Amino acid sequence: MSSTKPTCAVIRPGDDYTGKQGLSYTAGIAAETVGSTGICMHLLEIPPGARGNAHMHENHETAIYVISGKAEMWYGENLEEYMTADSGELVYIPAGVPHLPANRSETEPCIGVVARTDPNEQESVVLLPELER
Repeated sequence: MSSTKPTCAVIRPGDDYTGKQGLSYTAGIAAETVGSTGICMHLLEIPPGARGNAHMHENHETAIYVISGKAEMWYGENLEEYMTADSGELVYIPAGVPHLPANRSETEPCIGVVARTDPNEQESVVLLPELER
């Protein structure tokens, strides 16, 4: 019986996809790309004037580092809370917290690095259309 030995990998950005959240991601480190078992990390770009869909990640935490632009997010049980994060700032989203990200700039995209504690990028994304406004 043979076993596969874990190895290191370099992911070169190039494969983009649209997530359930309605935003464009650049494929990165995930179970699907490198076989990771405890982490997922990729790039997110929110174009000027765009926003994602209201959603939550049922069983995993999310950390975001804003590379450029300004991220906005409504969050909480009914999206009643609001925050912004500027370039160079970090955002933490606990598991199970509904949220809706946005970029209200008319000219500048918001770009961030997203890391999650679930290696399967889209599996525990739960859309919450009842919270859309």
